[in-house]
Amino acid sequence: MTQNAPPESDDDHGRGSGIRFTLEVWHPDCWTLEVTEATDASLIAHTVYNENGHVVKGHFTAYGETEASIDDLVAATRASALTDSVSVMERRHGGDRRGPVRGKPTTELFVEYDSRNTISDALLAGGFYQEAPVRIQGGREYWPLFFETDDRELLADRLDALRDEYDAEITVRRVHSDNRSAINVSHRTDSLSQRQREIFDLACEQGYYSWPREVTTRELADEADISKTTLLEHLRKAESKLLDPTD
Repeated sequence: MTQNAPPESDDDHGRGSGIRFTLEVWHPDCWTLEVTEATDASLIAHTVYNENGHVVKGHFTAYGETEASIDDLVAATRASALTDSVSVMERRHGGDRRGPVRGKPTTELFVEYDSRNTISDALLAGGFYQEAPVRIQGGREYWPLFFETDDRELLADRLDALRDEYDAEITVRRVHSDNRSAINVSHRTDSLSQRQREIFDLACEQGYYSWPREVTTRELADEADISKTTLLEHLRKAESKLLDPTD
């Protein structure tokens, strides 16, 4: 989860622009997803340092409503088969008003792990640039990203390739216009088929796009009386259409 600044946008020179958006990501064999799903605490991923080959050391902020929840997360991280070492660097009992988590107890961690079990390198290779620290909450990663072109079809293809390569669940949570104002995709459904709109509306109603997510894909598929694969296909097609604010 290395921070990579986005390239200078062509929009600065009047020749076009890229796309800014937030992705919600789940994929197998990721320790951050495992420990945040198993405990009541969350993580913010900052900088990653290359230690030796595929072994990296990441700087994380663990936070939660209680110090006990953070202790549980640290213990789960140490116990994970996907981590090599864990160093607890600093504990702030009352939170830091100037930091990334206001008013909550936090702990700074350095964790060694195998970079091949993350999706960060694949995102960079696919033309996605990280714009801010990644939040990991409830077994999901939230990536604020910049895509290097405004080609929506190419973006959808790249996301599908990531889903296939990593057996990942990837959802577009929010798209930003060129001036970085947020576009609420739930208000732009005219381009969807009737079935896509039904599934998308159901997802919105059940809290699939809330923070944190209030329903799992399995629960949503059961509610719609369809398979999980079919549900995700409907949502992917809907999200692909909703990516383009000019529709």
